[in-house]
Amino acid sequence: MIPTLDRTVLEPFRFIAPTLPPLEEVLAFYAPAYRQGMITNSRLVARFEAAVAERLGVRHCVAVSSCTCGLMLVFKALGLEGEVILPSFTFFATAHSALWSRLRPVFADCDPETWTISPEDAERKITSRTAAILGVHLYGNPCEVEPLSEVASRNGLKLIFDAAHAFGSEFQGRPVGQFGDAEVFSLSPTKLLVAGEGGLVTTNDAALAKRVRAGRNYGDAGNYDPELLGLNSRMTEFNAALGLAGLGMVDAKVERHNLIAAEYARLLGSMRGVGFQVVRPGNVSSYKDYSVHIDAGACGISRDELRAELLARNIETRAYFSPAVHQQGLYRTFSAAVRGSLRRTELLADGILSLPIYHDLPLETVARIALAVREAMPELCRTSPGVS
Repeated sequence: MIPTLDRTVLEPFRFIAPTLPPLEEVLAFYAPAYRQGMITNSRLVARFEAAVAERLGVRHCVAVSSCTCGLMLVFKALGLEGEVILPSFTFFATAHSALWSRLRPVFADCDPETWTISPEDAERKITSRTAAILGVHLYGNPCEVEPLSEVASRNGLKLIFDAAHAFGSEFQGRPVGQFGDAEVFSLSPTKLLVAGEGGLVTTNDAALAKRVRAGRNYGDAGNYDPELLGLNSRMTEFNAALGLAGLGMVDAKVERHNLIAAEYARLLGSMRGVGFQVVRPGNVSSYKDYSVHIDAGACGISRDELRAELLARNIETRAYFSPAVHQQGLYRTFSAAVRGSLRRTELLADGILSLPIYHDLPLETVARIALAVREAMPELCRTSPGVS
């Protein structure tokens, strides 16, 4: 039964609230490192790397200070020059990592169902200057890994995945982290695996892993003679302790996020003009975010008007990711960034609405949020909810 929504303002709650391991567990990991005075990039970091590599079934994991730095180090370690094809419907840090690496971004359109990068459009954007394709597992929904791998192989390109949202996601029964030349995760507080700050680079390429390890330490592999232009991107022992303590919580978080996502879909699925991201059969999304698309023409209300209505009830939402990267001032200056239409990306970004989702969000609150969305919509959108 959908509860009746009190017209008074709802009790305030946060859009995102990270579920953290008990502090005593974190400190149990961290205390020996603290006592020994080895508080950055030492034994705990190595232990964390090994645990992640084992979980993901990948040969190498390199812990770094952020996903963005991880992507930059992968580009540098691969020696890439020229252009990189990436989606415009993503967080701008994806494109920032390319710019910092002196790579020219070229934006591809998104798939209309999964909202991830379109392999077909990515291939259309390839030129003699293209060095790599950078896919993004958007909101934790895996990219079309196999078609992208075929495109990259057919054209002699490197394939990297921004897996910032996707720890715990699976592509056809295999953990995200195993694919392409490298995948790079984020461990910031909005993610399912939290280390405070931090990132993870996973790869089956031993030479690439070795160069990324050197790169995170200014390019120095240990002989005080840098082999590449690196930076300080080391992970601290405390961040590793937090990550280690939280690693066992990931499966439960993924299960809970999927339950919440299913509840949103059940309660909002019959509404005219509300679109949903498709997760392909056989794949698992972490649902780091839960986003819907509001078609203003079909709904009679814009995304921004709906956000304002929800905020008036103390329901905080986001618009991940609007405007699209190619529409942002920093990237409009790149004439090569857009080749052809990005119509699907622009339509998606114009109506995207991200609803609260986190492990401890009660299903009763999910129902209240869904009812608030329904009540904010014009009558023409409110077809029968089909629930008891």
